[in-house]
Amino acid sequence: MPTNMSSTANLRRARRAALGRILFLEPGKILVLQTAPGSPSWRAGLRPGDEIVEINGQRCDRLGMESLLELLQRVRSQPVRLGVIHPGEVVAHEHKLNPAELAMPTVDTPLLLEPGIAYVHITSLDRETPQEVLDAIHQLGIENLKGLLLDLRWTHGGVLGATIRLASLFLKPEVLVVTQRGRAMPEKSLQTVAGLAQFDLALVVLVNGETAGAAEVLAAALQEHDRAVIAGEPTLGKGVVESVTALSGGGLTLTTAQYFTPSGRSIQRPLPGTALALPDPALSTSANPRHGFHTDNGRLITADGGIVPDVALPAPQRDPRVAALDTHGTFTSFASEYLTTHAKVDRSFEPDARILGLFQDYLVRKRIHVPAESWSQNQEYLKLRIKTGLFNLIFGLSVGDELETRNDPQVQKAMALFPEICSLLKPPLAKADTCVSPKPNPCKE
Repeated sequence: MPTNMSSTANLRRARRAALGRILFLEPGKILVLQTAPGSPSWRAGLRPGDEIVEINGQRCDRLGMESLLELLQRVRSQPVRLGVIHPGEVVAHEHKLNPAELAMPTVDTPLLLEPGIAYVHITSLDRETPQEVLDAIHQLGIENLKGLLLDLRWTHGGVLGATIRLASLFLKPEVLVVTQRGRAMPEKSLQTVAGLAQFDLALVVLVNGETAGAAEVLAAALQEHDRAVIAGEPTLGKGVVESVTALSGGGLTLTTAQYFTPSGRSIQRPLPGTALALPDPALSTSANPRHGFHTDNGRLITADGGIVPDVALPAPQRDPRVAALDTHGTFTSFASEYLTTHAKVDRSFEPDARILGLFQDYLVRKRIHVPAESWSQNQEYLKLRIKTGLFNLIFGLSVGDELETRNDPQVQKAMALFPEICSLLKPPLAKADTCVSPKPNPCKE
């Protein structure tokens, strides 16, 4: 469970728990941010905004952060009694929970960013991911969709087989996705498979420096087959195959091969001081492995580890003094206090100057200093984070996720790329009048 993370971009990272809940922690306080439908926490009646004040008879307000974490870890896999105060109430209710194994979704925040354009974020590539993407697209109304924004930011790899099946939803059958190549193992090429649904949608894929492993394999295949515009920031560059051998008291991990994209470039970034410091000419399919790679349409792509986007969309640089409020969970703490003393907030709520004033008073009481310059230059961002903090506690993380996604500058800029997909993917020498944009896929042959 995440601790002191009020940004939903970070909260996405940990979504497996024996009791099916996502919590916000600070010394002496535990807030419920989300409960998975059907989980023990959900069945017990826990909902966003609930404060857990007692665990098996032990009061939480007397515990520091380390003690809270230790207590929560102890009760993760055993029956537990919780004292819970619901929003707007002052008396705790007792809830009894019995743990259960849960498979949390790897696909979150499926939504329509605008009519005809769907958005799906993938947290990891697991066995169920292709079916979850399939379900999400149908849920959003496949018959009316013309484009998909696939968000692979913070997607830390996963199962290669799931990557192949996911690529098969967007590429033709028997198209090369990735090749595993090592000095002491047979070369293995993996292709898309037939028999799965295929989506003929215009496709933009968002990546960043936390996109790794199998997620990079997927992005590279879609880029090199000119199926999607890759946007965002260069990916991590984690492209090796590792084998683990059990040893007494531990294990030995050996790097046995590398992943190579359809054009032959290595995904692995150079690692100075190791055998991966330079491309291995014995494994490369190019005489000049750092240059000269092309997509199917002949577009030049760079190869120096990781996937370089077709369109660079840098992440916004936040004022560090304002970003620190997120890091320390200040917005969630303020939201919790606000909900105990003010009228119910509905979905039409918009923070105004009065709310900002209350938040500023809260910072003063907590002895948190934000310089006047930082305060004045970040008004809109502060309003967004206050609203997100409140919505997380009232409606759950899925609503907070949607709010943050719609206001994400990288998402907004990626949306503007859909009308340009055909021109961005066309061959370098193609004539302007050959780039026609029929729907739904502007680059369909």
